[in-house]
Amino acid sequence: MALPKRKRRIDMARKDYPELTLQQALDMVISVKKAEGLRERSLQDYTKDFGYFTKWLAEHHPDIQYVHELNAGIFRDHVAWMKYDAKRYGGHKYNNNRDHGTGLSDTTINIRLRVLKAVFNQLERDELIAENPVAAVKLIRQDVDLTNCLTDDEVKAILAQPDRRDFVGFRDYVGIVLLLDSGLRVSELLGLRVSDVDFKTRFIELPGDRSKNRKPRLVPISAHTAKLLLQLVTENRRHFTIDFVFLSVNGEPIGANHFNKRLKHHAEKAGVSAKKYTAHVYRHTWAKSMILNGCDPFTLQKLGGWSDIRTMRRYIQMDTKEMRDSHDSYSPVNTLVRGSTRI
Repeated sequence: MALPKRKRRIDMARKDYPELTLQQALDMVISVKKAEGLRERSLQDYTKDFGYFTKWLAEHHPDIQYVHELNAGIFRDHVAWMKYDAKRYGGHKYNNNRDHGTGLSDTTINIRLRVLKAVFNQLERDELIAENPVAAVKLIRQDVDLTNCLTDDEVKAILAQPDRRDFVGFRDYVGIVLLLDSGLRVSELLGLRVSDVDFKTRFIELPGDRSKNRKPRLVPISAHTAKLLLQLVTENRRHFTIDFVFLSVNGEPIGANHFNKRLKHHAEKAGVSAKKYTAHVYRHTWAKSMILNGCDPFTLQKLGGWSDIRTMRRYIQMDTKEMRDSHDSYSPVNTLVRGSTRI
């Protein structure tokens, strides 16, 4: 029986491996991923996150120049540095002026570590390295976050903040309503074009090149949301000719960072604290609300565009109150036993 791939002994005398610098290794992986059709945003993330590692390496292990000099201990040292010593927002274009403390979040560390794993996994598959130095390094265990959804009262309070008589306020309001109605990702929302919306059937048709898993998707929306979108499109066409739905006051498509800042602005005005403010929280809120209101998981998976139902499950964590309500409603003891027991 053959041993698992990672356990096989490597006969160094039988195969010659190239002596790759870190930059050469990254360039080779980027070339492969580009040929495989990886999105430009993902390629940029590879370069950025691998750059964080090489910058740290130059400061703390300046003697290491080649890939074959790396080992698992180096990567564990890097993880420990990120967790305890890395400056938050270090080198950030806008947030680097004041002290945000040290120690990156477990989520950020795992994102960067996944990129490093992807790079060295590709080098291993292409037989460019004798041994994968990051294979034995595990991701940080993370607690499940049960606070990443908005309550009904919080949603109502946030929706009351945008001034709908103002173009920007109305645009923000429509964006929030659409997120809550459709569960769109922020990239899908901000990349939405008028031609993607069928106002008669009330479906948004997302092409594969704008969907995260590259599969086209139909997303239904309510009549109320369709009406709001039509009003926003009508307002856009009074001033601009561009086909995008969500525009700045200058008629340009708005970016994710800008939109998330607007969401934070409205949440803070509403007094919503101890919560994240990004568009992704609205996707969590949509998914959880759909399940609580009776949507079956397989339909939700299709609507949300998740390729794996295990990924979707992370979006619908229930808190103790919802667990109690669900138990009391569906427990067979309450429905079959308690009402028929005679003493």
